[in-house]
Amino acid sequence: MNLIKYLVFNFYGPKMWMVFLLLIWGLIIGTESSTLTSQPEMEANAIYNSGWWNTSDANYTISNRCNWGQISCNKAGSIIKITIDGYSDEGVRGNIFGTLNLSTFHNLESLVIKNVILQGSIPKEIGHLSKLTHLDLSSNYLVGEIPPSLGNLTQLKHLDISDNLFNGSFPITITGIGLIHLDLSSNSFKGEVPHLIKNLRQLEYLDISYNCIEGSIPFELGFLKNLTTLFLSNNRLKGEIPSSLGNLKKLESLDISNNKIEGSIPLELGFLRKLTRLNLSFNRLNGNLPISITNLTQLESLNISHNYLRGSLPSNLGQLSNLQLFWLNNNSFNGTFPISLNNLTQLVYFDISYNFLTGSLPISIRNFFQLETLNISHNLLLGTLHSNLFPLTYHYASIDLSHNNISGEIPQSICNVSYVDISYNYLRGPIPFCVHPSAVIGNKDVCNNTSCDQIYLQGPVSENKFYFQPCSPVFQPCPPVFKPSQPPKKINKVNHHVAIFLPILIVLILAFSSLVCFKLCNNSTKKKNGNTTTTKNGDVFCIWNYDGKIAHDDIIKATEDFDMRYCIGTGAYGSVYKAQLPCGKVVALKKLHGYEAEVPAFDESFRNEVKILSEIRHRHIVKLYGFCLHKRIMFLIYQYMEKGSLFSVLYDDVEAVEFNWRKRVNIVKGVASALSYLHHDCTTPIVHRDVSSGNILLNSEWQPSVSDFGTARLLLHDSSNRTIVAGTIGYIAPELAYTMVVSEKCDVYSFGVVALETLMGRHPQELLSSLQLASTQNMKLCEVLDQRLPFPNNAMVLLDIIRVAVIAFACLNFNPSSRPTMKRVSQSFATELTPLTIPLSEISMQQLMSQEFKALFHILNH
Repeated sequence: MNLIKYLVFNFYGPKMWMVFLLLIWGLIIGTESSTLTSQPEMEANAIYNSGWWNTSDANYTISNRCNWGQISCNKAGSIIKITIDGYSDEGVRGNIFGTLNLSTFHNLESLVIKNVILQGSIPKEIGHLSKLTHLDLSSNYLVGEIPPSLGNLTQLKHLDISDNLFNGSFPITITGIGLIHLDLSSNSFKGEVPHLIKNLRQLEYLDISYNCIEGSIPFELGFLKNLTTLFLSNNRLKGEIPSSLGNLKKLESLDISNNKIEGSIPLELGFLRKLTRLNLSFNRLNGNLPISITNLTQLESLNISHNYLRGSLPSNLGQLSNLQLFWLNNNSFNGTFPISLNNLTQLVYFDISYNFLTGSLPISIRNFFQLETLNISHNLLLGTLHSNLFPLTYHYASIDLSHNNISGEIPQSICNVSYVDISYNYLRGPIPFCVHPSAVIGNKDVCNNTSCDQIYLQGPVSENKFYFQPCSPVFQPCPPVFKPSQPPKKINKVNHHVAIFLPILIVLILAFSSLVCFKLCNNSTKKKNGNTTTTKNGDVFCIWNYDGKIAHDDIIKATEDFDMRYCIGTGAYGSVYKAQLPCGKVVALKKLHGYEAEVPAFDESFRNEVKILSEIRHRHIVKLYGFCLHKRIMFLIYQYMEKGSLFSVLYDDVEAVEFNWRKRVNIVKGVASALSYLHHDCTTPIVHRDVSSGNILLNSEWQPSVSDFGTARLLLHDSSNRTIVAGTIGYIAPELAYTMVVSEKCDVYSFGVVALETLMGRHPQELLSSLQLASTQNMKLCEVLDQRLPFPNNAMVLLDIIRVAVIAFACLNFNPSSRPTMKRVSQSFATELTPLTIPLSEISMQQLMSQEFKALFHILNH
């Protein structure tokens, strides 16, 4: 350019130089103008060459494309929207996706091509549509893998590629997009749900159902706090339901059905107050139905069928007054039928069949005015069929009461129901005309009410019900419908004597055995302080305790034999009950379910907790008042902690506000003191192995107690200390994944997570995973503190908050040897500090992790 300027200036003079510049400028402007005007032409050529539209049709002239019903343009004539729906459009079917040159549509904002038998794979050129916000390619025949270029669509909010034939691994490339709606269901994706999915901060709708996805449900899903819909059904997911899903306070629909999910239903699901649909069916869930489920008062559909759930049903299920669809069938629930169901007046479908429910058949079901299907068959229900059980409002209802222990006569009002099955019960008396014999089979004492043959009329009589028409109005004696059993044979006298004396002999043997067992148990308990024993149902139950005032019968009476009304939560291997003893003391009972007592891992964990807690004493470790270890019943008796767990407080917006900064700092101090005692003050050091916010309990004075020592382990320094990974996901030290060696530094890491979680008011996983990024290190401490609390204005409180943050990051060091000991952490809290000159608003993450701050707060690991 300088050479051209020199030649022009010297040979033609300064004026000519100006003319030359104007000429070049005109060429540039002309080129840009030409480019702008050619954009619509390029798009027109792409539309024409695709062959998707019949441009020879007068309705589809290429020059008039912006007026087609399927295309919208901006003012410049450039296409911004293409919408082709096979349900409403007649054309554009059976095409190959690649024939449409997507790279030309630079201004395209919405692309919808669904239900049109679209074939081929998604072209990689789709990544050039930088302005695309809405992409819907659902219900087609697309194949192959999702192109990585899809991750370039940073403006994308809605992505639906469901109901196609995609395969390969779950597409990780989409996890950096700011999506709101993501539907990848009904394909053949494999692999695991990528943990990077947590980057979808704005995601509101996520559907990855009907694929072949394996692995566990990522803990990070709990960070997508804008989710309103989460569908994970019909995959191959394993593991447990992460408690972090309790963070999704906006969630309205949750479906994890048809997987291989194990463990118990986390009580944290009870925090999802906006939930209207919950489906956990066809899994391998066990344990009790948590009482917290009854907090979901907005539920309209609840399906937990086809699992291994046990125990009694919560007595306050009637709180779910909006329920319309309710499936509890094919589990192992026992206890009495929940009487409170009379509040469920909106029920349309109710199935509780194939369980072990006892008690009387409730009359209250007559209040189910919307009922269409009621199935309580294959249970152990007693009672009679009251005449008002089948009101006239049931004209179109289907009711199955078969395979129970129902007795009495069959009321005529049963004809108010379009279909009924009362077979295999203990009913007697005449069969109403409307009942088909197959509906009463298995009831040996029922009979016909006419002496002549009955005529079966198949027709629309009495609102399309089928019934039996009697041939004579004269009532005759009732011949039996089913053949009576043969009369019993005469009993041999020898057998008769055996039948009399054998039970007596058995009773005497049992009585003698009970006395011997009682003596042995009594001698054993005398060796302990204040031990007591009691008996029940002929078995001897022993309770060892420290004050000699707790008896087994007191526990049974206080909990009404462990009725679900007293259940306040479920854990990894048992349920927790609240009980008030005769002396007025309120205690918490952790009861191991009978079937779980047969599992060696559960039994060992339960006994391990007894061993650990019987030998340690600390003001911040939960107190064990007593325990009962018997093959028929096993439970522990603890002090009752009124505030519940630290987790439940942090994730409850009301309690979190009451949980101020001073209280939070004191909680962290108390936990540090407890862990320091376990690691350094016990004769043999104890590693807890499951330090988490869920295992830290708070009393009415906001004082913490570390609990749940089922996985705790004595640290023997002369052994390898290798172990299986134990603990709560999100709190486990990273080295356990590859060394399998447990040490006290594993607890130190978990403590760091809890400390940071206490300050932030949420799990810090998102912060920790991005801690190496410069943008995260430059973040200020005040930005990550719990925003529900006002900014602290007390100088000492501010200093304590900074101290907790510094200690937390020191404990979270990836290298175990670089973490401080819990003794040093506890000593740091006892050290008086000099106020900082740096205001809290200026302290960054990087400073908190610096050696300077560690030295300032006496947390250096010497």
